[in-house]
This record gives sequence, structure tokens and C-alpha cells, in this order.
Amino acid sequence: MSKGLSEREKLKRQLARAQIWSRRHIPPGLRLVVGLLLMLGGVFGFLPVIGFWMLPLGVAVAALDVVPLWRAIRDKLK
Repeated sequence: MSKGLSEREKLKRQLARAQIWSRRHIPPGLRLVVGLLLMLGGVFGFLPVIGFWMLPLGVAVAALDVVPLWRAIRDKLK
């Protein structure tokens, strides 16, 4: 990644990559469950392996199956 990218731009790219990967590899009904489990794991961010990074990733994955949530995320990041 370029040095000129802001943290916000880096986050947007990483979330987009996660969404593309999950769209290709996880069946539609299971994506919502995986997203909710990631968000649940993010609550335990104080643990060594499980971290707060799981919250935005869980929202991004779950948003693929929840159209209103996806629209809200898309509009907020623009």
C-alpha cells in the first residue's frame, strides 16, 4: 500500500477485500452467521488472539446479507 493512504482509506480497502473474499467463499445464508460470530468475538477484544478488529470485519461480512445495513455502511464511508 502506498504511504499516501490515510488510515480510513486503508480500512476501506481491507473491508472491501474481506467482502469480496466472503462473497466468493461463504454461502449466502452462512455469511450473516459468520458476521455475527465475528462481531461477538470482537466484544472479547482484550483477549490475545480475538481482538477488536473482528467488529468491523463482522459488520462488513454480515452487511452482505443485510441490504439496509449494507446501504448504511456504504453511504457512511462515502
